[in-house]
Amino acid sequence: MAMEMTNGTGRRGSNWRIAGWGTAAGLLLAPLIAMQFTREVAWTGFDFAFAAILIGLTGLMVEFAVRVSGSTAGRAAFGIAIAVTFLLIWINLAVGIIGDEDNPANLMFAVVIAIGGAGAFVARFQPAGMARAMVAAAVAQAMVGGVSLFLDMAGAVMSAIFTAMLLASAALFRKAAGERAA
Repeated sequence: MAMEMTNGTGRRGSNWRIAGWGTAAGLLLAPLIAMQFTREVAWTGFDFAFAAILIGLTGLMVEFAVRVSGSTAGRAAFGIAIAVTFLLIWINLAVGIIGDEDNPANLMFAVVIAIGGAGAFVARFQPAGMARAMVAAAVAQAMVGGVSLFLDMAGAVMSAIFTAMLLASAALFRKAAGERAA
């Protein structure tokens, strides 16, 4: 029998929060467990600290998104934008998107994150402005993809996927803005 819990304000969602933060803890434990069985996973204390900070900040961004967005479309849009940000950072630092992780061309992805983040603050996290911010980030991501065509085809493909994700986020934010106006 499933038990519904409230978060102290009478709103449902505690089970989702427990699942989300439990997943975050699991992501941190996975490499620790893997290190017991293989030498291919060799994380240092710094690796664990950085992963904890990145995963923790991602979780806090999700918590914030749930609080500021009252619609399913808005929450999904935030979720996609947060996922893109997390993946751009994680993949770049782990193995690199263009070439390996030491390739300076990978710094272009930081510009995409900066544009999206700055746009979110300018928009005050409101859906209509967030839609514009995600389009701007998608344009920047597409430009990175264009440059990637000359450097690494795999990086260009990844850029196309991230561009599509950002455009999906923009479309969902636009939908959330329409729901809010109605």
